[in-house]
Amino acid sequence: MKDATGRNRRRFLSQSTKGGLGLAFASSVLPRRVVGAEEKVGVGVIGSGGRGQFLMKIFHDLGAELKGVCDVYKPNLMAGLQLADPSARPCGDYRRLLDDKTVQAVIIATPDHWHARMTIDAVHAGKDVYVEKPLCHTVDEGFRVMEAVNSSKRIVQVGTQRRSYPIFQEGKKIMDSGKLGDVRLVTAWWLNHQSSLRQAPLQGDLDWKQWLGPAPQRPLDPLRFHNWYYFYDYSGGMLVGQGAHVVDAIHWFMNATYPEAVNCSAGRAHLPGAEIPETTVMNIEYPEDFLVTFTVGYKAMEYARNNDQLKQFHGDKARLDMARESYALYPKTRERVMKPELEKQEFGTFDGASRDHILNFLDCVRTRKTPNATVEMSHHTNVVLCMAIESLRKGCRVRWDSANRKMAI
Repeated sequence: MKDATGRNRRRFLSQSTKGGLGLAFASSVLPRRVVGAEEKVGVGVIGSGGRGQFLMKIFHDLGAELKGVCDVYKPNLMAGLQLADPSARPCGDYRRLLDDKTVQAVIIATPDHWHARMTIDAVHAGKDVYVEKPLCHTVDEGFRVMEAVNSSKRIVQVGTQRRSYPIFQEGKKIMDSGKLGDVRLVTAWWLNHQSSLRQAPLQGDLDWKQWLGPAPQRPLDPLRFHNWYYFYDYSGGMLVGQGAHVVDAIHWFMNATYPEAVNCSAGRAHLPGAEIPETTVMNIEYPEDFLVTFTVGYKAMEYARNNDQLKQFHGDKARLDMARESYALYPKTRERVMKPELEKQEFGTFDGASRDHILNFLDCVRTRKTPNATVEMSHHTNVVLCMAIESLRKGCRVRWDSANRKMAI
């Protein structure tokens, strides 16, 4: 078995660059099957880079069978195969993985600009999906994903893992208790330090055309490949990467959906080669009558994990502080030293949030229950992030036209 598997992988690696990735999904729709309560879920991964490998390990630990690995960069493909089942099938075209009848669910851990198309193709192929945040790269993509998921009745979990993290679930209960009173302002920040972009040559074959996919065509560029977060064609910098988590959590706690308007400003890009600044401020207005200010600063000092981010919900009766691995509720007081009425710290537990989130997904695959982070929830955040990028690039306040489901200036 081991030798046969090795031959299969070597044969693939010699053929993986043959044929392009078409713009339309051409495979036949697979039967929609429900996984039994005792049956292991067959999972395939699309994008087995660093985040994909992290997720693969958790899926494996939770009993999923890793049946297929897809990546257009050979070193990532080989690394993913080392983590997968011995019989896992490798491929460079994700549609081949979607044709695999042993795969009931897929992990999508690619750059942001691929999330929508792969999710839509996957649910049309009868697969359930765990897709990394953000849900997608544009506003229109988000509505297309929602329509595809709703019509296909597939389970799709977006990787905003705080929704499954017990300490955040407790924080949500505090918010819902009414202890804070009226909340008209939420302030949040995510601070840390990045010294430079990754400067490294490619370590193996890369199908650049497939990697670009729906993004504008351009010559092969290792800098863009290794640092896609910082280029508008593929993502939105730390503003989007970290904002997807923070804005989603705020929406959850505040029972908010689409914004009313977004205004975003930034300093210069201090990471040589980056298009998108690493220091930004986003101001969000909501029809529920509250404001959010979210600051990202990746030229600040380096912080320990629990100290790098904070969300403060400012009520007229109390303030709730939600950090990465702790919370504190401060009641209104005239004392100079504020003391929390409720407080909890669980340092070192944050990786467990991803485990809990994946466990929720696998349970929903088996039971067909609604997952903790739906595409609708995630698109509310996606709209905010797209409006922030539009505001940043055009230098103006951007409004949400709810009647026409589009941004307006």
